[in-house]
Amino acid sequence: VVCIWIFIWILIDIFRDHTLNGWAKTGWVIVLVILPLLGALIYLITRGGSMAARQTERVKESQQASAEYIRAVAGSASPAEEIARAQELLAAGAITQTEFDAIKAKALA
Repeated sequence: VVCIWIFIWILIDIFRDHTLNGWAKTGWVIVLVILPLLGALIYLITRGGSMAARQTERVKESQQASAEYIRAVAGSASPAEEIARAQELLAAGAITQTEFDAIKAKALA
């Protein structure tokens, strides 16, 4: 079971790696299909360290995207900040007094 899992993980890594061109990916897949155990060992020896680095980078990107989404959905932290931002827009002439009143009422609701 562990050997099959390692083989699958290597295949996933090959296709997720953007530094390999199509021919290199094809070559690694052929080696893994013809000589699975030897091919897996060679892949882990030659590219094992970069596998961990790529996985760490994917996890960081995923966490960053998640944090950005949460910030976007959560909006501002307090009604006072929303009202202050609306006041700045009103002073700049970007919104009308009616729009400001609507934003203020929504923030206080």
